[in-house]
Amino acid sequence: MEGKDRKKKKEREGGREGRERERKREGEERKRREKERERKKERGRQRKREGEREGERERERGERGKEEERAGKRESHPWVAAALPTPI
Repeated sequence: MEGKDRKKKKEREGGREGRERERKREGEERKRREKERERKKERGRQRKREGEREGERERERGERGKEEERAGKRESHPWVAAALPTPI
């Protein structure tokens, strides 16, 4: 009978071991959440960098296209070349 009472008392109080296990588990969960949060932030930064690079590429393509277009017009139509601003 005494063994049964001790067991119930331990269950009620939780005991030091139970509290330590719980604290350890909570610490591990906190670390896991923090790592996941950091990964999420890094993914966002990566997307932002990729977007900036893509924007730069688009601008370069646009500028190159305009230059080629101007050059082509100048070559084919001398009177248009006089009307277009000269590139710096």
